[in-house]
Amino acid sequence: MVIVGAGVVGAACAYYAGRAGLSVAVVDRGAVAGGTTGAGEGNLLVSDKEPGPELALALLSTRLWRELAAELPPEIEYETKGGLVVAADEPGLTSLRAFRAAQGAAGVESTDVPGDRLRDLEPHLAHGLAGGVLYPQDAQVQPALAAAHLLRASGARLHLGAEVTAVLRGPGGAVRGVRTPRGDLLAPAVVNATGTWAGRLATLAGVTVPVLPRRGYVLVTEALPRVVRRKVYAADYVADVASGSAALQTSAVVEGTPAGPVLIGASRERVGFDRTLSAGVLRRLAAQAAALFPVLAEVRVIRTYQGFRPYLPDHLPAIGPDPRAPGLLHACGHEGAGIGLAPATGRLIAAALTGTAGPLDAQPFRPDRFTEGTEPE
Repeated sequence: MVIVGAGVVGAACAYYAGRAGLSVAVVDRGAVAGGTTGAGEGNLLVSDKEPGPELALALLSTRLWRELAAELPPEIEYETKGGLVVAADEPGLTSLRAFRAAQGAAGVESTDVPGDRLRDLEPHLAHGLAGGVLYPQDAQVQPALAAAHLLRASGARLHLGAEVTAVLRGPGGAVRGVRTPRGDLLAPAVVNATGTWAGRLATLAGVTVPVLPRRGYVLVTEALPRVVRRKVYAADYVADVASGSAALQTSAVVEGTPAGPVLIGASRERVGFDRTLSAGVLRRLAAQAAALFPVLAEVRVIRTYQGFRPYLPDHLPAIGPDPRAPGLLHACGHEGAGIGLAPATGRLIAAALTGTAGPLDAQPFRPDRFTEGTEPE
């Protein structure tokens, strides 16, 4: 089989396909983790997902990441630090508690935290917050290193710096490999794990998957003592994740790292692949982070970076075989959750390739659920 895309989703597909005994080649026009994965924070979250198919995928991935952390080198920086979601006022806290109750019925572990106990968990949090919810299942990895070590452990043959220019199809329309400037890679199955470019690869195979890029920025501070112990974010971040708006949205997301820098996000906007730096967005993110953690107000930001999340209109990834092009499978459209959802995606792809039962119902993720427009059927 051939996997197109050497980000963390493609790497997880390669890992589980290799464990299933399949021969795997991974091709990418760039380097390992050269796209969205390399611009990610490494979030492994259940806290931001409402009950439904994506949460089921996230809960499975939570278990799989724990298993992977025991199998892969410690350099992937897997850290089970938990997440803390905070509300600024009582109406926000009421909504957050209702969200928490629905998640609990779906299997999410969480603890209600009164406002006067928040600083027991995060001593540098701002005073006066109404309360929050602690999510112990939230975790983090170093995404680029996780992708690299998954690929190494998969035993896959890597073809980096080789752009796919065509998807090869046989007389009956079945996919039989891909074409690159270095030559053809023949295989009975091709997995589209190209992130924000997945729509273009799908087009090469004669099908439509309406993936769009959604730009986001991250600020990186100078190295600090561990002033932020967990991933901490404002409750309005959940609404931003679920929104389909193309307009700019920002909400405070702050987390420490083992190496010392603090990562600050999160912004979302649909501007195509425009890489123009927006100083206004960066200032807004910095101000929101300092409002949540006043200690950060005097801290230096040493760099910023941006990436493009692969967005699908119904906020669910496309995972599995595409009946419109036999032999083509998709593993794309995870938006900002691809790192967290990668292992479960890999398991579903491996199950489809081997004709075995998958770990959960993949029907909600079927790639052909979209019409020629942008809405799922």
